[in-house]
Amino acid sequence: MVFGWLTERRRKRLLEEPFPAPWEGYIDENVALVRRLDDEQRQRLRELTQIFVAEKHWEGCGGLEMTEEIQVTVAAQACFLLLGREHALYEDVESILVYPGAMKTPEGDAILGQAHRKGPTILAWNDVLDGGRGKGKHNLVFHEFAHKIDMVDGTVDGTPPIEDRGDLRTWAQVCSEVFLELRDRVEDGKRTFLDEYGATNEAEFFAVATEAYFMQPAKLEDAHPELFAVLLDFYRFDPR
Repeated sequence: MVFGWLTERRRKRLLEEPFPAPWEGYIDENVALVRRLDDEQRQRLRELTQIFVAEKHWEGCGGLEMTEEIQVTVAAQACFLLLGREHALYEDVESILVYPGAMKTPEGDAILGQAHRKGPTILAWNDVLDGGRGKGKHNLVFHEFAHKIDMVDGTVDGTPPIEDRGDLRTWAQVCSEVFLELRDRVEDGKRTFLDEYGATNEAEFFAVATEAYFMQPAKLEDAHPELFAVLLDFYRFDPR
């Protein structure tokens, strides 16, 4: 309780500071989705971004120098998922490691990002920029931070923290049906709207569905209206 009060006081003081003018430019240039926001939503994004940048540990890796542009670009995209929610969804986010591009795992596989439970979120800067600027239908930040939301309740199972039992039952029913349909279509070699990577497991399905919800909301609603509805109910923000 005391820590919560201290956190709120610290955040209030932080938001009394003006939003830095260069940060506004970074968001305009690197986060294309801000064009969908009204003035109130944009102000909400500024506030979330200020707090996120201040509260997380940032580290440039692989020769990349950490800059305010990197911090703000990542933070503003991550905070898009919070526009209808609160910072508590990112309780599992402490440190963010950013590499210039794809990195190698110990097994030798090339990856663009990773999210570790009670560990860092790892991102490739060139893909952060591509997704943020709207180059294609994918967004690395949305994907990896959806994983971090999934991890809040202690399990990585594709189900974010949902308190209402009725909502949880609806979520499980809808997501299970769409996941199994996606898996079957991928196995049969059929075309799918959702990225095939979502058929890997339930956790990847949630991350892929989150990407689609924010990047292609109208198309997701057309393809999977019930999935769109449960995502809208959870995120409490309509990206259309």
